[in-house]
Amino acid sequence: MKLGVKAGLLAGAAVIAAVLIYRIADDSDPGGEPAFVRLVSGPAGGSWYPLGAKIAQVWGDGVPEIVTSNAPGGGVSNVMDVNAGNAEFGFAYGNSAHQGFNGLGKFRGKQENIRHFATLYPAAFQVAVRRDSPIRSYADLKDKNLSPGKAGWSGTVMSEAVLGAYGITFESIRAAGGTVHHVDYADSVALMKDGHIDVFLGVTAVPQSSFIALNFNPGIRFLEVDPPQMEQMLRENPGYIRTKIPMTAYEGLERDVNTLGLSTIMIVNKDVPDDVVYRMAKVFWESHALIAEVQSVWNGARLEDALAGTVLPVHPGAQRYYDEVGVIAK
Repeated sequence: MKLGVKAGLLAGAAVIAAVLIYRIADDSDPGGEPAFVRLVSGPAGGSWYPLGAKIAQVWGDGVPEIVTSNAPGGGVSNVMDVNAGNAEFGFAYGNSAHQGFNGLGKFRGKQENIRHFATLYPAAFQVAVRRDSPIRSYADLKDKNLSPGKAGWSGTVMSEAVLGAYGITFESIRAAGGTVHHVDYADSVALMKDGHIDVFLGVTAVPQSSFIALNFNPGIRFLEVDPPQMEQMLRENPGYIRTKIPMTAYEGLERDVNTLGLSTIMIVNKDVPDDVVYRMAKVFWESHALIAEVQSVWNGARLEDALAGTVLPVHPGAQRYYDEVGVIAK
């Protein structure tokens, strides 16, 4: 294909996409072309991405007015993308949404265009080392080789926060001879299998496929957040919760592991029309069983908890649906 023709096709595709995106903010012509709704979820190897793919499918099947897509993302970057209008919906964590809306933490400005769509289920901070590793505490990580996730992922942000409570930073680890690899889950698994990292850190559902794979080979155990650091994290970070990795989650665990957690939520851009969001909320919850077929963690998402712990204004379209079915804020 000649370069000029290829460029023309790309430009044409961009115009079509722009028209579709514009139409999501204008529902005055219900008989027109369907609007394009973009969902940003999570990395390959995590639980958000396959859930996002299924949710996009059920929305596309159940709401004729829209065409949907699912793209990878991260807890922090999704907040920025939805705020900027680069996506209409996104997975996030409660603390990231709170910080973003208020311009705190990693956010350089207030992300005031995001709204609450649904509270879903808890996720846990899971920090794995090889089963035969001499590492016993976060304090032992001061000169080790870590993979905490990519920049913009909630796991990376929580890793920095928890390590900071132990007086450790990514910079101090590098200065002491360790390494910090900002790669995705699949690459983290490969690095640990090959012995190139000592620790894999992530905020995700329990159990999670990447940790299951590592538990099979080479075998792993999880680090526990110590009580003083636990209390400090809960005090300093609205949206963090106290949780456990239950011993039943992974084969070989000898006891529950005390750790931090986050509430998984879904956010929506404020400019998505109320009527569209109302219909999407209805299809979303009525398709619960179909979504749970993809990831069992979805069984923890319950309609009655859809407004639990809200840290954002609720989108009026979603609120209309919750009012109809009797869901109240908790």
